[in-house]
Amino acid sequence: MANITKKRDEKAYSELKEAILASKRSFLIVGFFSMFINIMMLTPSLYMLQLYDRVVGSRSEETLIMLTLIVVVIYITMSIFEMVRSRILVKIGNSIDEKLSKRIFGILFDLENRSPGKGSSLPLNDLTQVRQFMTGNGLFAFFDAPWIPIYIFVLFLFHPYFGYFSIFAAVVLVTLAIINEYSTKEKLLEANNLNRAASIYVDANIRNAEVVNAMGMKSNIEHLWLEKHYSFLHAQNEASNKAGVWSNLSKGLRTLFQSLILGVGAYLTIHSEISGGMMIAGSILMGRALAPLDLMIGGWKGFSSARTSYNRLDALLSDFPKDKEYMRLPSPKGEIILENVVVVPPNASAPSVKGVSMMINRGDVVGIIGPSAAGKSSLVRAMLGLWPLASGKARLDGADISQWDRVDLGGYIGYLPQDVELFAGTISQNIARFGEVDPDKVVEAAKKAGVHDMILRLPDGYDTLLGVGGIALSGGQRQRIGFARAIYNNPTLVVLDEPNSNLDDAGEAALAAAITTLRTEGTTVVLITHRPSLLQATNKIAVLKAGLLELYGASGEILAKLTQAQKQVSTKPQPPLGGGAKVSLSKPGE
Repeated sequence: MANITKKRDEKAYSELKEAILASKRSFLIVGFFSMFINIMMLTPSLYMLQLYDRVVGSRSEETLIMLTLIVVVIYITMSIFEMVRSRILVKIGNSIDEKLSKRIFGILFDLENRSPGKGSSLPLNDLTQVRQFMTGNGLFAFFDAPWIPIYIFVLFLFHPYFGYFSIFAAVVLVTLAIINEYSTKEKLLEANNLNRAASIYVDANIRNAEVVNAMGMKSNIEHLWLEKHYSFLHAQNEASNKAGVWSNLSKGLRTLFQSLILGVGAYLTIHSEISGGMMIAGSILMGRALAPLDLMIGGWKGFSSARTSYNRLDALLSDFPKDKEYMRLPSPKGEIILENVVVVPPNASAPSVKGVSMMINRGDVVGIIGPSAAGKSSLVRAMLGLWPLASGKARLDGADISQWDRVDLGGYIGYLPQDVELFAGTISQNIARFGEVDPDKVVEAAKKAGVHDMILRLPDGYDTLLGVGGIALSGGQRQRIGFARAIYNNPTLVVLDEPNSNLDDAGEAALAAAITTLRTEGTTVVLITHRPSLLQATNKIAVLKAGLLELYGASGEILAKLTQAQKQVSTKPQPPLGGGAKVSLSKPGE
């Protein structure tokens, strides 16, 4: 029972709601100012009432001047209150943004790790949408709406007919608001989802612009994008057309009701039940009473978009709860233990790593080899804690990798993925991982990676700009600078995934020398490679095949077994054409 209650409480918890409720006191202050603003909104009708019934009748200029001065002071005060109310809402929006923007920014990277291709900046746009609604005029309608009964009560004081007519008008406008909500809600949600899908599609293809342009795929990509874009436009147009009908109908009816109440007032004046001033004042007062409803209907599209953004953000924050506070662990030494590790890649159903167990001692240089799709990259991602494990444990210095604080651990890890991405900034910033640039450490990493001389030949050396507005580097240059970034500040563990895939002979020789240097320094190195030249720098080799660990041991022993297996295959009689000869690696003792 206690577990059920706990799960229910966890489900009910909303980080986004908590961030908004943290400004509860500010909202109460806004409500307090709204109270005075709405009380002051009675001024136009009361002023008109006094002009018609007192000033015109008495022809007193002194009364006119005094009433006018009072009205001017009230309007100035009301304007000041409205400015203060607006500023408070802006501060509330900024406060919410400050609480959540960093969280959401971090989640975007976790989302891309968990579900490649789904990470984008759109959740930040959702946060902007929520903040803009909370600082715009649409929210004022919700603060002003509770005062509608007060205005109607005052109209009842003028005459019951005024009160009943205002209630009728308010019911009609509320009905239109409800119809507007139900007729546009689904289409607006569909339009928002289609727009997000189209934006993500464009972003994904822009990242592959080189391939798109080289192979003439732009028109085909454009055709698929237009299908998504036109679907979004169709849904948005349908929703906007419906919303426009109800919004304009509401606006027209509000104007009509404000005119009709003059007719009601004229009827009552003819029968001497109210004065002429009450007739005019009643019309003004009912217009003010209905204004929040009209504003709600007119701004319903913005409210609906903000609500959709709110729901998406709430779901995103729930899917990626805050990391718990980790106790700071001692600096890692570089020992890795894998215990029956099973890895299922994101968006996949079958495991790519199946029950791998191995131990990598501090200072080992381990080469991981195997055919394509053997699970090599999945295995190193599991070592680094980038992908969650379906089962098993990945430990660093005896502690589960999930127990380490990612920010603290990052300084002790160097990682060079297959697809090397450098970021917009200088080369020195990229090597220093965009932290505080220590020139000595940057040059040390570049020299160790064998890329120092190459950098000096670039237009501005280490200050050369990369990425947006900067120069473009070749694949080999990116890979070598990425390697310098991986070994910056002497990390404890370095993981290299195909680090020589784009290197020439000189670059590969520099890489091998750098790995040898790392080994002499006691750095734990794990590298994936298809080229035997780099294996000479290793002291252990792991052979993966179909997600299973086929062989693991000292480099000399494993290379000898592989060579022996290859000789046995080459001496076997060749099968007939199409016979499909297979090479199989056996575990020790088999």
